[in-house]
Amino acid sequence: MSKDIKSVDYGLEKIFEGAQDFLPLLGTDYVEFYVGNAKQAAHYYKTAFGYQSYAYKGLETGSKDEVSYVLKQDKIKLVLTTPLNSKSPINDHIVKHGDGVKVIALWVEDARKAFEETTSRGAKPYMEPQVETDEHGEVVRSGIYTYGETVHVFVERKNYKGTFLPGFRAWESDYNPSSTGLKYIDHMVGNVGWGQMNTWVKWYEEVMGFENFLSFDDKQIHTEYSALMSKVMSNGNGRVKFPINEPAKGIKKSQIEEYLDFYEGAGVQHLALATDDIISTITELKARGVEFLPAPPPTYYEEIPKRLGEHMAIMKEDIGKLQELSIMVDADEEGYLLQIFTKPVEDRPTLFFEIIQRMGARGFGAGNFKALFESIEREQANRGTL
Repeated sequence: MSKDIKSVDYGLEKIFEGAQDFLPLLGTDYVEFYVGNAKQAAHYYKTAFGYQSYAYKGLETGSKDEVSYVLKQDKIKLVLTTPLNSKSPINDHIVKHGDGVKVIALWVEDARKAFEETTSRGAKPYMEPQVETDEHGEVVRSGIYTYGETVHVFVERKNYKGTFLPGFRAWESDYNPSSTGLKYIDHMVGNVGWGQMNTWVKWYEEVMGFENFLSFDDKQIHTEYSALMSKVMSNGNGRVKFPINEPAKGIKKSQIEEYLDFYEGAGVQHLALATDDIISTITELKARGVEFLPAPPPTYYEEIPKRLGEHMAIMKEDIGKLQELSIMVDADEEGYLLQIFTKPVEDRPTLFFEIIQRMGARGFGAGNFKALFESIEREQANRGTL
């Protein structure tokens, strides 16, 4: 087991029991991307990642200003939205940031109360509570701004039996590639500017009732050239986790600085998607053309038994196969985890995805940070942005 992991006190049980309960969250409802061409982006996510057609909103459903395609894989729902004219404010977001995450929607029992509780604690309103209805019932939604131009939308759907939301219809398609085994969103990571991490940690504590259950500083997350700092925020029941990163001083430009430069501000850096069989999932994703970061050096895999310690007795995966697929492994007191990161999925080096399988571990792969960031730096060097 890595030294860094041993030094971390997760205290999860205490946090999850003690977190304020004024904003109970049932989980992540959906994540909405603003993109330049939703039809083509939907085809990419279906083909490469194994999402299925789920719901649609556009001209055919009476939407004159924007079109949205909803994709689903197990409990994950992605919404891809594109403006239909030059006057739409969605264009401003795309011009500034490129394709990126606009909405992190959270499933709640009472969207009105969620709005009241958060705005009374200082949240900037994005969407006043509104009731949306059709023949399948009603959905109540409200929303607030978080870092950058990202927003949290609270979704109350207990009185709705439709496919997704009013205004959408089921999306029937002859093309639905098979699933790649992705199950749910494990966590979502945000990048914020210099000196802003603690500001947003405080915001999540005071406005959302989250707790900071894990922190890493630039002494733990650094390479020869760059460094960053990170704090992990979790809601009371642990179903929603938002690590927040900020850059730290280094000899060269860190991955966080690169993101902030190209995204032109704070935003969602990556979504971590959980699987029950990472070897099968990554084998399939690579076969479909998804590109991943370069593999760690061979010595990394030689040291896995030492890193896992007692957990090697329960490890089911073959180390040779993990090395072949460039999958990384780490452990904490609770168990081990396996993880791998895609290259950016767009031309701007901003958004990417993590694939993660937890075998009891509740950390975030601290023992992998150095190998991971050195791999990212090799990609930055190729781009000329290190």
